[in-house]
Amino acid sequence: MEIYHWFIDNYVEVCGTLTGFLYLGFSIRQHFLTWPVGLLNALFYVVVFFTSKIYADMSLQLYYVAISIYGWWCWYHGSVAGRSLEVSLTSKTLWMRLAFIFLLLFGVIAGLLVKFTDSQVPYWDAVTTAMSIVATWMLARKKIEHWLVWVVVDAISIGLFIFKELYPTTLLFLVYTILAVYGYFEWRKELTPKVWKAETV
Repeated sequence: MEIYHWFIDNYVEVCGTLTGFLYLGFSIRQHFLTWPVGLLNALFYVVVFFTSKIYADMSLQLYYVAISIYGWWCWYHGSVAGRSLEVSLTSKTLWMRLAFIFLLLFGVIAGLLVKFTDSQVPYWDAVTTAMSIVATWMLARKKIEHWLVWVVVDAISIGLFIFKELYPTTLLFLVYTILAVYGYFEWRKELTPKVWKAETV
């Protein structure tokens, strides 16, 4: 009975955890269901993070709704002249742009959290949120290094969720960390030796 009552009290988080596992599995396989399942996962976690006062991560879920639509379009329509979108490396120029965007997002998000919310972890929340925005865009463009960014995000998030006593979500992100490493090597199989020269952006 205790398990039943716990499930009733936490069913939204449990549903978020389950759809999160599905999302990652589809992502590793580059299946189009990555995006509709990701959209559903985001809606569950809007509720979870709002209840837990992790406001930046809650707002991030709204971004995930939009990026899910964008990612779905990219994976279906490709990138250039009708060619299907393929796994690729991130150029140095793009890394610099993404780093600038991350720093800008972190500064803005952290400032808003400190000034306008009662968040207990504003800076850690801002770091994971800013990095997640960058990583999800990279996923939409099939940049292989997005998996490595997720390893860092997930590792930080595990500590954050333990602190907030979100144990199903902690389990989800522990598995995320492991599968992000697996996903990197799975995607790497699609890169030919010639592709190991970062594309010019």
